[in-house]
Amino acid sequence: MSVLESISPPAGPARWWQRLHQALMPDYNARATAYWWTMVALGTAIGGWSLGQVAALPDEALAQVVIGVVIAAVAGFFPVRIPRSTNSFAAGEIFIFLLLLLHGPAAAALAAAGEAFVGSTKTSRRWTSRIASPAMAAVAMFVAGHGLQALMNLVATHFERGAGTVLLASMAFAVLYFALNTVLVTTVMVLKRGAMLDLRGMLGDYGFVGIAYCGCASVAALLYLTFKQSGSGVLMAAVPILAMLVATLHFFFRQQAADEAIRKGRMEAAEREASQAARHVVELAESERRFHSAFTHASIGMLLVSFSGRILQSNNALRGLLGHGLGFDAGHAFSALVHPDDRSALAALFERMVAGESDTASIELRCRRADGADVWVSLHSSFFSEARSTEPCLILQVQDVSARRHAEARLQHTAFHDGLTGLPNRARLHEHLRHSIELAQQDHGRQFAVMFLDFDRFKLINDSLGHAVGDEFLMQVARRLQNSVRPGDIVARLGGDEFVVLVAKVGDESSVTALADRLQQTLGKPFAIAGTEISTSASIGITFSRFGYTTPDEVLRDADIAMYRAKANGKARYALFDIALHTEVAHRLQLEGALRQALADGALDVHYQPLYDLMSGRLEGFEALARWQHPQQGVINPAVFIPIAEESGLIVPLTDFMLQRACRSLRLWTDLDPAFAGLCMQVNLSGNDLSHPALVQRVMQALIESRLRPQQLTLELTENILAQRLDAARDKLDALRHLGVGLAVDDFGTGYSSLSHLANLPVDSLKIDRSFVARIGDASRGIDVLRAIVMLGRSLGKTVIAEGIENERQLEELKAMGCDRGQGFHLARPLPAQGVVELLESLAPPAFTGHVLNCLSEHGALAH
Repeated sequence: MSVLESISPPAGPARWWQRLHQALMPDYNARATAYWWTMVALGTAIGGWSLGQVAALPDEALAQVVIGVVIAAVAGFFPVRIPRSTNSFAAGEIFIFLLLLLHGPAAAALAAAGEAFVGSTKTSRRWTSRIASPAMAAVAMFVAGHGLQALMNLVATHFERGAGTVLLASMAFAVLYFALNTVLVTTVMVLKRGAMLDLRGMLGDYGFVGIAYCGCASVAALLYLTFKQSGSGVLMAAVPILAMLVATLHFFFRQQAADEAIRKGRMEAAEREASQAARHVVELAESERRFHSAFTHASIGMLLVSFSGRILQSNNALRGLLGHGLGFDAGHAFSALVHPDDRSALAALFERMVAGESDTASIELRCRRADGADVWVSLHSSFFSEARSTEPCLILQVQDVSARRHAEARLQHTAFHDGLTGLPNRARLHEHLRHSIELAQQDHGRQFAVMFLDFDRFKLINDSLGHAVGDEFLMQVARRLQNSVRPGDIVARLGGDEFVVLVAKVGDESSVTALADRLQQTLGKPFAIAGTEISTSASIGITFSRFGYTTPDEVLRDADIAMYRAKANGKARYALFDIALHTEVAHRLQLEGALRQALADGALDVHYQPLYDLMSGRLEGFEALARWQHPQQGVINPAVFIPIAEESGLIVPLTDFMLQRACRSLRLWTDLDPAFAGLCMQVNLSGNDLSHPALVQRVMQALIESRLRPQQLTLELTENILAQRLDAARDKLDALRHLGVGLAVDDFGTGYSSLSHLANLPVDSLKIDRSFVARIGDASRGIDVLRAIVMLGRSLGKTVIAEGIENERQLEELKAMGCDRGQGFHLARPLPAQGVVELLESLAPPAFTGHVLNCLSEHGALAH
């Protein structure tokens, strides 16, 4: 064979042969496979020969063969199992041997194959067995049948064939058939295992079946002889008799098997009961020994007590836990070991157990050690009785839980106390407030007050000196507060620098204000921390229970409102809550919601105050001013809603709205006539805008959407905002100036920036606060300060702009000082978009008036 042939897949026939082998006999080796196919081939050949022989018989004989084959096959479905053995036989063998005697080996081979196929189908799911078993039965019957036929012919030739000869010959060749069939079937398993055929073992395992075959052959011989003498009628009458006999044997043997099973079951049950009784006695003794061993050597305390509570027995662990000696057991009351405050709970537990309310019970209580110390234990109680005991008792298991109890106490303290100061926290304060509210509702004469404290410069302490100093400051504040209040009052820390004092009993409200004054004086004294003296003050809000509070949140809300009023009044003071304060706060909240909705709906408007060159009178641009027309309350002053926007976080979307509206409007106006191309727009920024990380991107977006040149936009920032946030925002301001956007200092002169900082401010112009302009004409020296500011701005190269020009004298004085630009009611009031259109129309050449109005109408500017 070539190399190519050795690695090529086998030819088509070989492949289907391999698939067939894998499907039928995957566990067969070569010898077993060869034997199996040989037997199948022989059996098939014998089956074909037998069919040919039977087909040649006369019709009556053929009918007898068919009936016999069918009966033999059907009988294979109902084997008769022999009681007290693993053997069985089927009535089909009788008809197989009868066919052998009547019609020869061919008929018997077909009947044997049919019965073998039915039997293998019932006992095996493998087709190898279902195919090979009929073939081997046919081969065995073919050999045994021809042997019997040859013997009978020989006897007939030389002797007279009598009934005894037929009977003996039938029995002998029945055994031969059984032996051949058994050997043929067993050889398959022997070849598969590669073992040797054990005839002696086969005889021992299947010998009784051979005897059953002898019996079947003898019955068949008797039927054969009867048939010879009396004809086929007798034979047909014998068939139902045999069926009844087999059925009777079947049911008889089943009844015998059932009786045997019952007998065996009773014997086994009796044996099991006797064994269990003996084992129970042994186990009971062992269990008792184990219990006493476990009781004595248990790691937790255990004791037996009578129903009256007297100790019967205790183990070493209990004596070690409580520190008592061996002599303590006899007759002592267990309650003597329990803390006096917990004895009633223990007595109640014993009463429930004795009354039968529960089989088990548990409780945690304190036991008193011999040295007087208390130990927390978990006590579990249940009923107990011993074999030699005259009455039941209780068994108690006592386990030390002191560590868990102490841990729970620490967790409880941590959950309801501030970790830094050790004061009660918000949750604990809520419990105290809830209790005080309940007492005030039950007794109207029992009033309380709450003081809400917030320190005015705590953030500065944290930012400048660090959080460690801030923490030490808070701890010293907590100590001073605790030392300043009465013993029944509660001092709590809500978080940060917010403290609350609950004055539990208030006789006169003036005593609460006196306490507030005392706290202000105490807290006003310097704190010595890390070698530094720190001075601070607190704003205090006070509310009283006379307002009819029902929840702690309501109390803290109103005290907090009063505290913010104290801050607004100048800090370092206290303020008393009243209904007007609550109304004011509610009004602010309503305005905040309405402002949020107005921003979302685009319901705000923008007015534009013209900005003029004071020397030439030329219009230079506009300052964009926010305006709000409330649907119910009318015009809301910017001094009211701008602070609300800053506090609520709405100032950023408000600024974006102003930037986008103002830039779009200016772009529209400058596109109408070349004469307006130099106009500029000024928009105010807040401190929150300056801190916003995307300030530069927001400004760029407004410029891009409006297609406005950056040089036409100026952003105004107050002097205080620049002074407080210049270092953090310098990169943003530099980026805006690099972009080309102008920067102006608004309300200049009212802040706290130094001259050294002023020279370095990245701004283009200074807007003098209106308060300086208003002093022109007064007898004070305010005009000299104004003149100095103008000279300072011009010397620094900044454009100077005056706000609030209200009359002609102020205008002339500013022009004489050299002020560059100005705005005010004397020059022009803030105008809506329509007013700006009319102003531009008045300034534009007549030829362009119609063009201006047409363009404004096309762009929708009049709609603003």
